[in-house]
Amino acid sequence: MMVENVVVVLTALNLEYEAVRRRLADPQVHVHERGTRFEVGTLIGTRCRVALALTGKGNQSSAVLSERAIAEFEPLAVLFVGVAGALWDATPLGDVVVATHVYAYQGGTSEDDGLKARPRVWETEHGISQLASHLARLDDWFGNTPANATRPSVRFGAIAAGEVVQNSRISYEANWIRHHCNDALAIEMESAGVAQAGHLSGAPVAIVRGISDKADGTKNTDDDGAWQPRAADNAAAFAVRLAEELITEQENNSMQRSSRPSSGEVTNIAHGSTVGIQGRDVSNSVVTIGAAPPASTSVDLESQLAAVREELARARGHGAVDDLTYEAAQDELDLAGKALEENTPEGKSKFVLALKRLRGLIDEAADVATKVAALITAVSGLS
Repeated sequence: MMVENVVVVLTALNLEYEAVRRRLADPQVHVHERGTRFEVGTLIGTRCRVALALTGKGNQSSAVLSERAIAEFEPLAVLFVGVAGALWDATPLGDVVVATHVYAYQGGTSEDDGLKARPRVWETEHGISQLASHLARLDDWFGNTPANATRPSVRFGAIAAGEVVQNSRISYEANWIRHHCNDALAIEMESAGVAQAGHLSGAPVAIVRGISDKADGTKNTDDDGAWQPRAADNAAAFAVRLAEELITEQENNSMQRSSRPSSGEVTNIAHGSTVGIQGRDVSNSVVTIGAAPPASTSVDLESQLAAVREELARARGHGAVDDLTYEAAQDELDLAGKALEENTPEGKSKFVLALKRLRGLIDEAADVATKVAALITAVSGLS
């Protein structure tokens, strides 16, 4: 389903889902061919479109459904929204934490002298992180604060994601986190899967969590039950503001690009006037100015695609690209090759989309990224 300039919002719990859904006007059900149900609606008071879905708990299901949503909607970004437990005592209940990076903290290797940590880390894409910080400074996301309520703050820092519900400050797992991820502000069970899906798909990801408990043994108490809906609502409020700004900026950028004067072909129609110009093509009184478009062919693009493969292999050999990224990049190259064989406008769109996803995967391998950017420019210049 193609919905232009859409943001995907995912949640793990129904409580979190409803907090977002309340902010949508006229949500329409969209069912993926494998049965996943999305609701696509407009943010109330705007024209901004959001696709909302429920992943359930855990990093595995969140990764699969994030990848499915990215393939289905080709979104501007994926926002994972919900509640989390606070680590340590620095983050008050009700505050919102936006991840600067995500730890999959349970990775490790068991050796004779103990378990050695091997966490994985994903950083939030720079542009979306900058935008979230800007919106937090504007502080216009929460609306009117009730007279007797404390206005929540937005905090930025690491979020730890594991496969267990963390509800202790003294357990073995709590000690592990304290030793290996002691800068994390919050802990939950889904963001590592979403971050991995975004990394492999080239889609920006933002993790937005409201603090509902302190991961200290008080989960499932009356106090936790009171804070969960408030924390979910706070996270939804900031996430919706972020989605609105992402879409608005994209639409404004598109309008600016379309309003720029064309640097390409110019047609001058002379009516009884003497015109002194140097033209490429002259037909009666119609004069076309500008260089002829390059004679690019599918063979040229195939050779450039092959050059990207070679550069990617070299980057892997030098250690600039890890094995998982290499495999994902090869998949995108295969999709680009198949799209090129179609030799249709739709095939061209698929080709460019695959290359853009590829560029998102290998942006740290400069030589590969340069060749991919050149290839995108080359195919975009074809009529």
